[in-house]
Amino acid sequence: MIKLYSFGSSFGVMDPSPFVVKVDAFLKIAGLPFEVIAGADNLKLAPKGKLPFIVNSDAENEVKIADSQAIIEYLTNKHKLSLDDHLSPAQQAQSYLFTKSLDENLYWCLVYSRWILDDTWQVVKASFFGGLPWPIRVIVPSMIQRKVRKNLYGQGLGRHSKEEVLAISDKSFSALSTLLAEQDYFFGEQPSTFDATVYAILCQFISTNCDNEFNAKAKSYSNLVLFCQRIEKLHYS
Repeated sequence: MIKLYSFGSSFGVMDPSPFVVKVDAFLKIAGLPFEVIAGADNLKLAPKGKLPFIVNSDAENEVKIADSQAIIEYLTNKHKLSLDDHLSPAQQAQSYLFTKSLDENLYWCLVYSRWILDDTWQVVKASFFGGLPWPIRVIVPSMIQRKVRKNLYGQGLGRHSKEEVLAISDKSFSALSTLLAEQDYFFGEQPSTFDATVYAILCQFISTNCDNEFNAKAKSYSNLVLFCQRIEKLHYS
């Protein structure tokens, strides 16, 4: 049995981490049975100190794999999955490079939109830290926000203004909208690993129950909204 370790549902999606959702969506699209183990305490068990990770057990052994990309590669090889077999070598290369763009660029725009924007930060603070006892719920959020701000600055995105970060995110939304066009999925009429990847990041902007300028910008692309709704109807309803 495959066990997926996550933070747990928040903001109206199955997990606030797109990397957790990526693995969850991949497992659902691939049709593999699995169980989600949710809880922030999972971080203490994580091999690399981050979520997600999976534990795959059978009669002979138990394997623990961390990192969403490594998890997907392991599951594909272990279960001889054919999710990407319909892609040409060029499309498989594009899928990899597009994935890295989302993971290393649009993801940080998401982080900015949640942890730096004042209005959304209040929602994040209440959701992530509201259950902590006083005075921890006052002290800890500010400490973590300062760390996130430092990480954003080190990554580079935090050196831009809000308007510039919004424009950067919109370039990704626009590019994804152009790539998808009128297709059901990004490489045609069959889903691939890349569709799980795109859904995982887009749902954080489109399907969440909090509002900000970044989410509104993503929702302005009707084909991206329909794409998320398609995945959710098939796998999350």
